[in-house]
Amino acid sequence: MMGGDHGGGKLVKSLRGAAQKYVGVAFFLGFFLVLLTYFTLSEQFAIAAPNAIRRTSPATPAVAEKTPTQLPVKEEEAPKPEHEQVQEKPPPVDETEGHTQTEESPTQTEQDQTPIDDGGSSRLTVPAAEESAPAKKPACDIQGPWASDVCDVSVNVRIHGSERTVLIPPTIESGGSNPNPQSWSIVPYSRKHQSGMNVVTVRELATAAEAPACAVTSQVPALVVAMGGLTGNYWHDFSDIMIPLYLQAVRFDGEVQLVVTNIQRWYVGKYRHILARLSRYEVVDMDKDDQIRCFPGAVVGIRMHKEFSIDPEKEPTGHSMPEFTKFLRTVFALPRAAPVRVVDGSGKKPRMMIISRRHPRKLLNVAEVTALAERVGFEVVIGDPPFNVDVGDFAREVNGADVLVGVHGAGLTNSLFLPTGAVFIQVVPYGKMEHIGEVDFGVPAVDMGLKYMAYSCGVEESSLVDTLGRDHPAVKDPESIHRSGWNKVAEYYLGRQDVKLDLERFEPVLLKAMAMLRE
Repeated sequence: MMGGDHGGGKLVKSLRGAAQKYVGVAFFLGFFLVLLTYFTLSEQFAIAAPNAIRRTSPATPAVAEKTPTQLPVKEEEAPKPEHEQVQEKPPPVDETEGHTQTEESPTQTEQDQTPIDDGGSSRLTVPAAEESAPAKKPACDIQGPWASDVCDVSVNVRIHGSERTVLIPPTIESGGSNPNPQSWSIVPYSRKHQSGMNVVTVRELATAAEAPACAVTSQVPALVVAMGGLTGNYWHDFSDIMIPLYLQAVRFDGEVQLVVTNIQRWYVGKYRHILARLSRYEVVDMDKDDQIRCFPGAVVGIRMHKEFSIDPEKEPTGHSMPEFTKFLRTVFALPRAAPVRVVDGSGKKPRMMIISRRHPRKLLNVAEVTALAERVGFEVVIGDPPFNVDVGDFAREVNGADVLVGVHGAGLTNSLFLPTGAVFIQVVPYGKMEHIGEVDFGVPAVDMGLKYMAYSCGVEESSLVDTLGRDHPAVKDPESIHRSGWNKVAEYYLGRQDVKLDLERFEPVLLKAMAMLRE
């Protein structure tokens, strides 16, 4: 009996050991299967998640931003004259490809799925997109971190100016309801990251009943735009506002009402002739307007194609700088569309206008340059428009010139009024400023149909040699100043430098300009 118990005990121990061993193996295999299932499902979810990519931050642009240092102009306050300002702006960024979408339509956030049948006990149904119904087009075109946002609404809207809201009620065709209303925050200025600008909210309403009653009903659509920002500098007045505004407004042929936030009364006055041609209606000061205005449509925002110019391939497409300059000639009744053609023996001298500056980047030997140009065969006039002069008055003077010469600065904006085919000579200050000169005036001049030349000043033509000394980095090593950042570049090469042209170097440029007028 005791022997039997001993044998049985050994058998029990053997079975117990085997069971423990198999349990350990089974536990390990079970844990492995659970882990494998977790990673498989996690990967599938990550791939299928509709917002997995959209929520990432946009890539940093390759071009470093030059931060504007000019403070925004206060409402009703006259800005400093252009000649007292240093032109400052972010660098151009081409967003033609790879726009980052920050607003989504409902169809972008839902996956097309079919019902899942689990044997009839339950049924999970996710709405599938109807094949016959086109995807809803968002009211606002959001184009990444730099290009400005524009909303183009072709249905009735209500604008509450003082609240800076544009409300879009659902249409009758939609059954008077919008089950998935969206909202956008828009800076209606061509540089949407410019500080001090008001934000306008464009919001879809869920039901028609939410729409407030109309206090004023307009028969023409609204164009919501912002002033302020970098305006007050003559170049920015056109590059940042007037050219982008023209692109949005010209299609209405005057039948549109401007609704302006950050309004600058001086701007409305100075450019009243141009604004009156773009819109036949009174400009609405959005920020002070407490009425509910109803419009049959609205465009909110303006977009710059590129600095001080137009790209015919970009939206709105089909427009060009020669079209815009022709528009300006019509506004101001400028008589000349082409320059004089020089014919030897005719006795007629082509006219050269030298743009004068009173402060930084002024031409120190303007009398000697004038005498040289006259010896070459030009009739010379000096252009020195004060800030408050009517734009049309000076535009007529510029339109009478066949050649325009000036040191890089806002005064060269007057190249807009030259007849197509005229010669434009930009004097680029010392300090490796060629790229800035090319972007701000060189490319636009070619786009306008002008014959463009750039003259780069050498170190001996810069006043910095006398004021700073030859051993100063701004004189000796311009690259080091550029590496220090835009503020230093603007301080030395735009803010503290004057120019004295080397007449021997400059004479061939004038001779070439004369030859261009013979072509």
